[in-house]
Amino acid sequence: MTPKKATTDLGSAKVFLTGATGFVGQAVLERLLNDHPDTTVTILVRVKGGASAEDRVRSLLQKPVFAAWRDKVGERGVEDAVKNRIKVLAGGLSSPMTLPKDLDLVIHSAASVSFDDPINESFEANIGGAINLYESVRAAGGDPRVVHVSTCYVQGLRKGVAPEASLKHDVDWRAEYASAFAAHTRIENESREPHRLREFMQVAQADHGKEGPQAVAKWSEVARTAWVKKELVDAGRTRAQSLGWTDVYTLSKAFSERAAEELWGQDHRLSIVRPAIIESALKHPYPGWIDGFKVADPLIMAYGKGQLPEFPGLPDSILDLIPVDYVVNTILAAAANPAKKGEPEYYHVASGASNPVPFHQMYENVHQFFVKNPLTDRKGNPIAAPEWKFPGPDKVERGINRLERRVRAGERALRILPKTKGSTATLAKLQKGVADLATLRNFVSLYRVYVETELIFDDTNLRALHDALPAKEKADKGFDISAIDWDDYLQNVHFPAITNLTTAFSRARQAERAAAVPTRRAELPPRGDVLAVFDMEGTVVDSNIVQQYLWVRSAGLRKAAWPGEVLRILGSVPGYLRAERRNRGEFIRSFLRRYEGMPVARLEKIVAGGYGTTMRRHTSHEALAQIQAHKDAGHRTVLVSGSIGLLAKPFENLFDEVVATTMHERDGVLTGYLTKPPIVDESRAAWLARYATEHGADLAASYGYGDSHADLGWLEMLGHPTAVNPDPQLAKEAQKRQWPIQNWKKGMRSPKRALMDGNPVPAAAPKPEKQ
Repeated sequence: MTPKKATTDLGSAKVFLTGATGFVGQAVLERLLNDHPDTTVTILVRVKGGASAEDRVRSLLQKPVFAAWRDKVGERGVEDAVKNRIKVLAGGLSSPMTLPKDLDLVIHSAASVSFDDPINESFEANIGGAINLYESVRAAGGDPRVVHVSTCYVQGLRKGVAPEASLKHDVDWRAEYASAFAAHTRIENESREPHRLREFMQVAQADHGKEGPQAVAKWSEVARTAWVKKELVDAGRTRAQSLGWTDVYTLSKAFSERAAEELWGQDHRLSIVRPAIIESALKHPYPGWIDGFKVADPLIMAYGKGQLPEFPGLPDSILDLIPVDYVVNTILAAAANPAKKGEPEYYHVASGASNPVPFHQMYENVHQFFVKNPLTDRKGNPIAAPEWKFPGPDKVERGINRLERRVRAGERALRILPKTKGSTATLAKLQKGVADLATLRNFVSLYRVYVETELIFDDTNLRALHDALPAKEKADKGFDISAIDWDDYLQNVHFPAITNLTTAFSRARQAERAAAVPTRRAELPPRGDVLAVFDMEGTVVDSNIVQQYLWVRSAGLRKAAWPGEVLRILGSVPGYLRAERRNRGEFIRSFLRRYEGMPVARLEKIVAGGYGTTMRRHTSHEALAQIQAHKDAGHRTVLVSGSIGLLAKPFENLFDEVVATTMHERDGVLTGYLTKPPIVDESRAAWLARYATEHGADLAASYGYGDSHADLGWLEMLGHPTAVNPDPQLAKEAQKRQWPIQNWKKGMRSPKRALMDGNPVPAAAPKPEKQ
């Protein structure tokens, strides 16, 4: 039982703290350094790279939470703490560790707090971590008091008042722990069954077939790994709910408590602190301090971005918020006033019993804040704050399903239509719609149980502990939840804090994007070991191999024969499209067979004549400027085409080298066969690697410009890839990878448009030769 008089003094305690780099752990460490100067603290930290333990501590102490303390003690005080007060134990909780015997206090705040981790990962972090910690403390032979940080939501799916007491359940947590790893093994094995692998390959072929067979293999494995994770996430959520908990996080934390009770609390001093939804600081270290988004924050910011037009919450349910400094104060008060041996004590650090925030009050505050302080879209326009009507979960779910079907149907339609600037922009909007719907569905899945809860967390022990603190210390080190003005906290402390966090993140993202955009001509770094590789069709020139063929044939056919050739090509288009979707190289081989019987001398004459003029008229002015910029910087410029090398001859004077497909000839006549495989997709990537080696080029400093998903394999080899007029798949990948996307204007066109633009008459076709 909590004494009538409590203390906040930890004296010269030797403290072991887990989770020191996490949100709560940082704040606990700051309080120990600031308010308990005689303590020494051992922290468990993963040492990365070649950084020493002291360097890791110095880096940690530069975080904003320690700013006031740094100002108070000065550089000398910080260095003294690094050398004398803080010790680093390198490693994590994934295995037992060697701890000093003379520990006085252990604070266990490390945890995985994700609601949707795979079951094995969540159990390993939260249950396995607790097992390894308490077995290590026992092995050390000392008798420290322990504060185990848990969560209120270990109470699970229930209604009414939840007491501050040991959880009442008879689940065999050890058996469940073993079962989680067995599930991982079983699902991994199933993912390698032939029928599953065929499914993954089919998906990869559909999405990445243009990139080549190695890309298909790579993305098949990505699909397999994603499937394993999805199945393990579902296993965690389903098992949790089947046992009466909300998700794998609350289930694993409940079992973690049981591990603490059985491995330590039966014969030692154990206090279990259960916070509710932890958010930014009310007072200490300063109002609004937060380290990354917490539980409710993604939901709040998604609302401000207009991504949550409605939500299936119960307006009169309780959203149980608590500022982080109240949690830290409770942890340290419990540490200073330990439980008796074998009699664990429990504290709910929650607001629902003493000062509740109904969900409708939270919504009203969020709505009011974003009406006054709207976020802006990429064009700088204010985003309207949605108005929720709380129609009920079933209606919201039906609405999401309708929107999802509509958006995906539009996306499928645009993928098979000809690529235009308008269709690309529309597809980008639809893809954003898909992402927004995924966000909405994810939020509904993760947060629904937290905003529909009818559970109140009793805080009798918490209030008794606060009341027992010395009166003069209650304002700074207490946790009187009834005194919090939620409207003031939300409007003036918490919402501004997370909005500023979002703004800072957005500025950093914008800076990264700006740095990735190809620089202007004068700004390209002059270097002799840099390549600038340009794809020809669709990037430098507004044409494809079908149009090129039509321009060539129109110069070699009588006018009477021209319509028949066009009709024959139109009849072959479906087959060509199927080949192109399967394999870009297959399509090129198939189509170039049409040159069979063409005399090489005639083709050279056509290219030197009107064909060359037509091609130059279809060349992008932005492409010409970018090519010249690279030449001015001393970069080696290379044009790569999947078409016949002769057809790229009009561009020879623009580039240092032109690399293209060559065709077999016999007695000066093209046979319709290629001399080598076409330089497309993965073969272009292989060519680029060899080319760079032969010319001593630095690919990490080189540039690439392509328009097709088939270009992805070689573009990703370069340090400065750019998607130019990209097809939908390349646009999606470029956005995901934060590559710059540029829309280069088409070359000057005549009123007549080429076949692939919907008109079978070629643009400015040269005059036919006499037969």
